[in-house]
Amino acid sequence: MGDMREELLRLQDEAQELGGRARVARQHEGGKLTARERLDLLLDSNSFDETDMLVRHQSTAFGLDQHRPLGDGVVTGFGRVHGRPVAVFSQDFTTYGGSLSEAHGAKICKIMDQALKAGIPVIGLNDSGGARVQEGVTSLGAYADIFLRNTLASGVVPQISAILGPCAGGAVYSPAITDFTIMVEKSSYMFVTGPKVVKTVTHEDVSSEDLGGARSHATRSGVAHFAVANEGQALQRVRDLLSYLPQNNLEAPRDLPCTDPVERAEESLRTVVPADPSKPYDIRDVILPVVDTGSFLEIHADFAANMVVGLARVGGRVVGVVANQPAVLAGVLDIDASRKGGRFVRFCDAFNIPLLTFVDVPGFLPGTDQEWHGIITHGAKLLYAYCEATVPKITVITRKAYGGAYDVMSSKHIRGDANFAWPSAEIAVMGPKGAVEIIFNREIQASADPAAAQERLIQDYTEHFANPWIAAERGYVDAVILPEHTRARVFRALDLLRNKADQNPRRKHGNIPL
Repeated sequence: MGDMREELLRLQDEAQELGGRARVARQHEGGKLTARERLDLLLDSNSFDETDMLVRHQSTAFGLDQHRPLGDGVVTGFGRVHGRPVAVFSQDFTTYGGSLSEAHGAKICKIMDQALKAGIPVIGLNDSGGARVQEGVTSLGAYADIFLRNTLASGVVPQISAILGPCAGGAVYSPAITDFTIMVEKSSYMFVTGPKVVKTVTHEDVSSEDLGGARSHATRSGVAHFAVANEGQALQRVRDLLSYLPQNNLEAPRDLPCTDPVERAEESLRTVVPADPSKPYDIRDVILPVVDTGSFLEIHADFAANMVVGLARVGGRVVGVVANQPAVLAGVLDIDASRKGGRFVRFCDAFNIPLLTFVDVPGFLPGTDQEWHGIITHGAKLLYAYCEATVPKITVITRKAYGGAYDVMSSKHIRGDANFAWPSAEIAVMGPKGAVEIIFNREIQASADPAAAQERLIQDYTEHFANPWIAAERGYVDAVILPEHTRARVFRALDLLRNKADQNPRRKHGNIPL
């Protein structure tokens, strides 16, 4: 027994060394933490229980049998974040460059299977050179095994990916299926094919940073939900996200004690919307006073900035916030904003997070670029997501709600539960100027003073239609409320809808316009 005990302690010490001191030093020289150091930052103190520490690969080709390190390039196991259990894997770049082998993939699949059974989140810390080429097709099969589990777990348990180094080729598809992707600026990369292949195939000269760096994916592609300055911030962002999420789709997010009065009247909201309907304002100046102080965690902040989404709390209860941003492109819905909003709405619905929508939208963005790239299909994604959602849906129209965009943004017609409008709301088919030019074109042209006639008709149309009164008369909004009372009305609606039950027709799944 004594000899076996000593052998176990020796093996544990060997596993702790990862790829060896020299490779660990190189990892640190590159400004990166090791796989185990990352777990220490991510998880609650002394909560990590490692699994498969003693796994070694079984390959013999190309001299692999001469080097069989413990753990095979990934640390896997279970720990706690904010006191709640999570499954986690952390790829070890110091061992075979974190490359994925059959054994490496099997370790990840094992904890994912257990997470699905236990109903707990899965966190992946990615830092890998890709498939282990020496193993050939078995490494590709290991990737596919992981992709399958990502897909089966989607909407069942939260999945979060932190990209802390390279992530290329087939490796990128696992993070893409997960709910949130966090990247570190100037040290993490994601691309299907690297700069050298791009140069060979398309003759483009592009750096790794420009092609697939954190900033590119956070602003251009939308692949990254967060781009942060260092690994510590990335791991803290994972912890932040988990504080808003339930453990699985059968639970609701945890309520927290709230010291911010729910009946608080926020006087700043009385003047946040400019009197001139053409002037912009920052929708965050509406969101922040309504939600609990300091609780708003914006997601995808640098992508499709004409739409704002994020997690927050109202009276201690988690909500998903979706809002048009008048300060960017007047808050218009375009392809990227529709994709961004639709994905977030579906995430919230999957995990029982009520939706709080702020509407100030002039419509969908016109133009050949939008039409030829599928604004119809992409806009329908956002519409589909709202229609499908069965969580509580609360909507506040602050100013413009024009045309089809009014319908799409969680209107009463697509099962909005509590729909409010401010007195400044303009609910109409289109803006007064455009409507007058269509309805009264002949009358304006026949007038002795077309400009004066047009101005008079615009004013008349505004008084009759560019307001919330007709919508209120028909019950399309439940109440026209004073802006300063918004927080109180939102909280009461959330409280009323706490046990809301709604369902969709029985089916295998819908066919969302992809």
